[in-house]
Amino acid sequence: MAVADTLSDLLAPLNHQLFLLGRDAVTTAELLGFATGAVCVWLCVRASSWNFPVGIANNLFFFALFWSARLYADAALQIVFLLLAAHGWYRWLRGGERHAGRPMGHASPTALLVLAALVVPATWGLTVLLARAGDSAPFWDALTTALSLAAQWLLNAKQLENWYVWIAADLVYVPLYAAKGLLLTAAVYVLFLALCGMGLRSWYRELAARPVAAPAGVPA
Repeated sequence: MAVADTLSDLLAPLNHQLFLLGRDAVTTAELLGFATGAVCVWLCVRASSWNFPVGIANNLFFFALFWSARLYADAALQIVFLLLAAHGWYRWLRGGERHAGRPMGHASPTALLVLAALVVPATWGLTVLLARAGDSAPFWDALTTALSLAAQWLLNAKQLENWYVWIAADLVYVPLYAAKGLLLTAAVYVLFLALCGMGLRSWYRELAARPVAAPAGVPA
């Protein structure tokens, strides 16, 4: 409890209220999370590796926001995403042949089945853990956490199917954050849904313009 209180004190400046949006007391963290999140997804749509450093900043702002809202899985997820972003940034820049940039591609059916199989036990285990920790929405928080991790793994591999998983996660995130009174964050995820549709279409077009390559499996 003392550690949690200390962390809350350290994050207090980012959780300073800026203005009201309906019932949502918009904080510095939520506003900056809105801005960096939108830029990050737009850069993903453009298949730019700069999405990763912007995403790291977004993770830090959302960590502060979700911690204050007692969405502990979402808060912890931001730390995992930060580490995955560093991994993904390297893979996009040096993950291709002879350490060249990694090309865009498709995930194999086997890879997708493995990820789908992992989402189910991950959701169950996190639901139990979060319920004991006092999370305010344990099942939905766990489900979006599992889906987001799967989507990020596919994004790090630069595989088009990441967009489908992000869309599934965002469809849960929007009502979850709206129910918690985080209206600006809910609006961000509505924007993310639109950007995911754009990203899916853009990546399909780019792949269609390239020679067909064998689908990649789950990276080691």
